Amino acid sequence: MFTPESVIITLKIAVSAVTLLLLASLAALVAGNKQLHGRINVIFFILTLTTVLGFEVVIRLINPELTAGFSDEARRALTLHLCFSVPAAIILPVMLITGKRYPRLHRALSVLFAALWAGTFISGVFFLPHSFEG
Repeated sequence: MFTPESVIITLKIAVSAVTLLLLASLAALVAGNKQLHGRINVIFFILTLTTVLGFEVVIRLINPELTAGFSDEARRALTLHLCFSVPAAIILPVMLITGKRYPRLHRALSVLFAALWAGTFISGVFFLPHSFEG
């Protein structure tokens, strides 16, 4: 069943995995392969959306009491993580749409997205607790 520890560990793994995809996408762009950059970004988008929706289903529908046992420190860390990840998730579809049609807007948004994603990664991997007493 879903435990706070299993959900947080899964979140850390998911954030780390899609961050590697994002870095691969940027490497493709630096190498001049815009088509590969776009394809990796589509995969990044699908996996990130799947992760966000999956966690929402688990936390809101399957086990709404999952976070009830979080310490105050864990709640603060989760709130901080959400302060970065929610805006990043909102900007993500806009990034996907603007990639080909509006490259200037895409580049401008990419700076904001990069900052939000850095916060998502750091808060998700390093600030959320690694284990729970229970």
